[in-house]
Amino acid sequence: MCGIVGLLVKTPALRERLGELMVPMLLGMTERGPDSAGLAVFGTQLVDGLRKLSLYSGFTDQAERFDWVHLATALNVSLDANAQIQARGNHAILTVRGDLEAVKAWLHDAHPAIYLLSAGRSIDLYKDIGTPAEVSQRYGFSHLSGSHLVGHTRMATESAVTPDRAHPFTAGEDFCLVHNGSLSNPYGVRRMLEPQGIKFDTDNDTEAACRFLEWRLREGDPLPVALQKGFEELDGFYTFLMGTGTELALIRDPFACKPAVVAENDDYVAIASEFRSLAHLPDVKHAHVFEPAPEEMYVWKA
Repeated sequence: MCGIVGLLVKTPALRERLGELMVPMLLGMTERGPDSAGLAVFGTQLVDGLRKLSLYSGFTDQAERFDWVHLATALNVSLDANAQIQARGNHAILTVRGDLEAVKAWLHDAHPAIYLLSAGRSIDLYKDIGTPAEVSQRYGFSHLSGSHLVGHTRMATESAVTPDRAHPFTAGEDFCLVHNGSLSNPYGVRRMLEPQGIKFDTDNDTEAACRFLEWRLREGDPLPVALQKGFEELDGFYTFLMGTGTELALIRDPFACKPAVVAENDDYVAIASEFRSLAHLPDVKHAHVFEPAPEEMYVWKA
């Protein structure tokens, strides 16, 4: 059992309050997922040529004392990447110019214990072990701003409780997925994707779904087509909530065993596993509140 939350604000004035509105949503899912928590937030896209990477140093010997400034300086010496760093404890956002794959290769060789959380022009990602309250406070979730976000609280059922197995999972650029449920064929999906050169970081079943859907997007499928292929290839009980740089998307399996509720009005679209995580939102009593149908696609534009 896990908890999912999502929030997309339609009113520009609410962008500065995105984190403030989201934190009670995440805390409301504590009983559904006390093991770890995380979120991906999407903001204004960087200009073409710039990319940002969310990085985690908790697997290094230095952990929260990791020298992020030294990393950025060494990267600039090696690749002239115009790297800039914003750090908070064991998490940092690295902004670079140039070849993103070259930067990833340099990070892998120079700092193999640094874990790449996400990459893209608009996504920042935070996830860690701890209750939703602890993780929210650790990374200052209430101060985050942006157009939309995807969040998760995890109760582990099929793999270890570690930061890399926490949700959201990412693949490619500006794509993330959170999951409540379980897949019965994740290793079949892995065997399908690995010959395509797709590598996996964990044994978590959610990673298989994330990498499958991002692969379909990278192959040129529009998001609805990729989701339809997901219905055909991903077997199990699931509610998936996904974010891209411009969209928030929600699907449930054909049996809709895993709960979800949506509240939508002129100001926002809010999604959670249970209504209690939506009850604090402004004017929610006048929102259109509904349970998403099984095997239907719900896609909202940011």
